[in-house]
Amino acid sequence: MILGLVNEAIEAGARQSAVCSLIGLSPRTLQRWREQGVGTDRRAGPRAEPKNKLSAAETTHILKQVNEPEFRDLSPKQIVPILAERGQYIGSESTVYRTLRRANQMRRRDGTRPPRKPHAPRELVATGPNKVWSWDITWLPSQIRGYHYRAYMVLDVWSRKIVTAEVFEEESAEHASTLIARACQKFGIAQDQLVLHSDNGGPMKASTMLARLQSLGVACSFSRPGVSNDNPFSESLFRTMKYRPEYPDRPFASLEEARAWMRRFVEWYNTIHRHGSIGYVTPDERHFGEDVKILERRRKTYALARRRQPERWSRHARAWQAPRVVTLNPSTDLVA
Repeated sequence: MILGLVNEAIEAGARQSAVCSLIGLSPRTLQRWREQGVGTDRRAGPRAEPKNKLSAAETTHILKQVNEPEFRDLSPKQIVPILAERGQYIGSESTVYRTLRRANQMRRRDGTRPPRKPHAPRELVATGPNKVWSWDITWLPSQIRGYHYRAYMVLDVWSRKIVTAEVFEEESAEHASTLIARACQKFGIAQDQLVLHSDNGGPMKASTMLARLQSLGVACSFSRPGVSNDNPFSESLFRTMKYRPEYPDRPFASLEEARAWMRRFVEWYNTIHRHGSIGYVTPDERHFGEDVKILERRRKTYALARRRQPERWSRHARAWQAPRVVTLNPSTDLVA
């Protein structure tokens, strides 16, 4: 009987593993029964009840005890010791937990709200420079064991340009707010023009930082706690920086040395590094609109080469394009 039902479900399109999981049977047992030609369910289950099984009266007593006003806000790990101090024993913690589970009382019995799963940050769409910036802080090694310098880096999501960067000795909301305010002044950021995305670190959500951003008319966006994928552009920038051949293989001797190295890296990244995600142009070229002519010249070069030697081109020429819209934390909702 049991094998017939399993075979019928599999023929209807169900997976064997899913069917076995549903009926509480391991695939290996099913295979053995097929080899033996067994048709009925041979799972006998326990032939006798455990000698130490709680009686109905004991179960009722446990549930009544833990649901008393004094104990209904406490866990069994707290209830059992308190009762033991009073000379009462209703069972071990595991017994109380098992009883609550069978009575469907493992949910919160007090008035507190259950923990909520944080929602993904809202989708941010950049259609040009200075629309969405991303920033974060990473550590740079110092010669003092266990002590690190802090590198603050702010990136334009659309162009990948590092709009500002600096190294400090500590994490500070004052440092961050001053750095970003200077960048906003440098690029002429107007009220309600920019969204600044970051993680949930202390400097990012400090009142000093939020007040400065509000005065600048810059909207805030934050990652979920502990989810680095919500701030991928800054994380990718840090990886590029620390995997550079020029990245020091020894700790920085001083704050000045770390700042000098950071300035050289920013200059290289913005003006020399050809970024693969923006059509292999430099961030500066894209940020200031020079990439349009550069990519057009590449397309013309490829088109001319194809006309000269068409036999070397099996399909169309390379498009040499860069995305005109960049999305941070794109929504996964399906549009009907």
